[in-house]
This record gives sequence, C-alpha cells and structure tokens, in this order.
Amino acid sequence: MVYYNMLSEVFWVAFITTLSGCILKLASMMYKSKCKEFEICCLKVKRDIDAEVLEGDIELTENENKK
Repeated sequence: MVYYNMLSEVFWVAFITTLSGCILKLASMMYKSKCKEFEICCLKVKRDIDAEVLEGDIELTENENKK
C-alpha cells in the first residue's frame, strides 16, 4: 500500500511539472508571436505590436552601443 502511494506521488509531481512546462512554453510562444490579437478559450487579447517592436529595436540598439 505504501509503494502504491509513493508511485502516485511521483506521478502527480511529474504530471504537474509537465503541465507547468507546457503552460510556460505556450506563454513564451504567445509573447514572441507578432499576432495583433488572439483568443484562448474565452480569453481574447489585443496587443500593440508596434510598441513591442519599437521596444525590441531600442534594446538591440542599446546592446550594440555597449559593445
């Protein structure tokens, strides 16, 4: 009985870790995408892509100036 509980705990830890990793990867992909709006389930998001691109260009310019 104790062995069964230990396997169950290992399963849930692995399951939650995998699920968390998938959610983080999806969030990373959404952040990197250049879509102006997207919808996930009942959540609809509109983004200002121009401001994000401008911010990225400023960061690249600052990094090049530091070299």
